[in-house]
Amino acid sequence: MKQYVILAVSLLFTVGMYSQKKKAGGKAPAAKSQTTVLAKADDLTAELIKNKNQQTFYVFRNEKGAKKDTLLVKAIDKALPTDCKITAFKAKDTPLCCITWTEKNVTETKTKNEEALSTYSEIWEPATKTQILSNVQTTTKIKEIVFLDKGQNASETQERMRREGFEFTLTGEGDVILKNKSQESRMTYNPTDKKYVNNVSASAAPAKKKR
Repeated sequence: MKQYVILAVSLLFTVGMYSQKKKAGGKAPAAKSQTTVLAKADDLTAELIKNKNQQTFYVFRNEKGAKKDTLLVKAIDKALPTDCKITAFKAKDTPLCCITWTEKNVTETKTKNEEALSTYSEIWEPATKTQILSNVQTTTKIKEIVFLDKGQNASETQERMRREGFEFTLTGEGDVILKNKSQESRMTYNPTDKKYVNNVSASAAPAKKKR
């Protein structure tokens, strides 16, 4: 009789241990995301959030007593945002903010290397989460091996720059100046339409006079 009792107790103990092990081996807790704050201004923050293998660039509005409001979201492929800056300003008595950052992309082949630096500039109205203006300027350094004969026996390395888009400047009055080699435009904020409109256009490179 004692042997049966001991056997029953042993079985119960073994089953209990197995149940505890099974519970302990359940789903692993979700991995926490990693957050890097890139820039701050007033109640705005630019953050890079990494969740597993995906990185996302956010700009949040952090009001007291309220949840974070998402202003800008950009999934990151390869190039990480750097030199991020948030500038709060007023245009026609309207509170706006300018968010700028850069992204660097490098492309390499056996005969050609390209290093592209893109500068992003975006103007938002935080109160309404409205994007007012967006601009991208890309400057690419190109280094290329050029063959001088059909048999590709002689070659030389050539370097050049390629510029795309407009250079962006925000003035103290809240105006925006966009310019490249051939033209320059000054834009003023229109609070009624919530957009920037052309104010003054002028050629940055004056035309040559005919003799």
